[in-house]
Amino acid sequence: MLSIEPNNVSHIEVWNYLLGGVAPRPIAFVSTISKEGIPNLSPFSFFNAFGSNPPVIAFSPSRRGRDNTLKDTYNNLIETKECVVNTVTYQMLHQMNLSSCEYPPEIDEFVKSGLTPIDSDIVKPKRVKESPFQMECRLMQMIELGGKSGSGNLAICEVVKFHIAEYILDENGRIDPLKINHVGRNGGQWYTVCNANSLIKVPKPAEIKGIGFDNLPDFMKSSFIYTANNLGRFALVDKIPDPEEAKRFVESYPIIESDEYAFNMFMSCGDYKSMLSSAKYLLIKGNSKSRILFELTAKCAVENNEIDFAWNVALFASTI
Repeated sequence: MLSIEPNNVSHIEVWNYLLGGVAPRPIAFVSTISKEGIPNLSPFSFFNAFGSNPPVIAFSPSRRGRDNTLKDTYNNLIETKECVVNTVTYQMLHQMNLSSCEYPPEIDEFVKSGLTPIDSDIVKPKRVKESPFQMECRLMQMIELGGKSGSGNLAICEVVKFHIAEYILDENGRIDPLKINHVGRNGGQWYTVCNANSLIKVPKPAEIKGIGFDNLPDFMKSSFIYTANNLGRFALVDKIPDPEEAKRFVESYPIIESDEYAFNMFMSCGDYKSMLSSAKYLLIKGNSKSRILFELTAKCAVENNEIDFAWNVALFASTI
């Protein structure tokens, strides 16, 4: 691995390493207002939430790397102690990007970006109408993190009011990631869109006391089919299923007359159920790769988060 001490390279190189390695990052689209009443709107991807009682968020209006100057957002926050943090969605990505141009302080980025300012209820800065999740905030503390070119300033803010579009909520009143369509920041010119193709469900360990990697059967850990990531998911169960029940499950499954080509077609589609039916047929026909076919089926099932199915097939495969 490349090992680097930050003091031995330029802060621009460190900046690029951080942006590429700590990613994707949420984006705080921050609206402030100057003491003269001039609106400002700017995105910051050094941003996150830190507690819910009180609700606290923090972002970093860093010093400019080229000349060590402070940004309008920083100056406005110091003067007025108020801001609105809006979430960024794919539908407003390019307008957000446009607002990041370094306009002089007297320029209103709402006008430049074409985004719509709407009144807040408690603080003076405007909200972004196009954003489905908006937080009115008051500055709790501004912490200087170096005072040099490229140094951060940590703006710690308390959320005093949330505004949430109802269309992004699920039936339980929680924000649905498939509906909000968040955008995250990566390094360089890259962003991440959080949609159905990039989102996965992972069960919370707090709800399941997993058996752990160390208690997985040796036949699983020695397999060249399962990845360590697969095994980590196999290990997040309360107990290993009964091998006899696994055998009965597989034996009761329907058979599809097929060949290895058909099996591979099912695998390319993520159709683990047809993979199992095909693997059973090929086992009956004496296919020499049968154990591998069953393990590939279990692998496909675990990657689709069908853990009971995957365990049953994996246990059966160990008997072949």
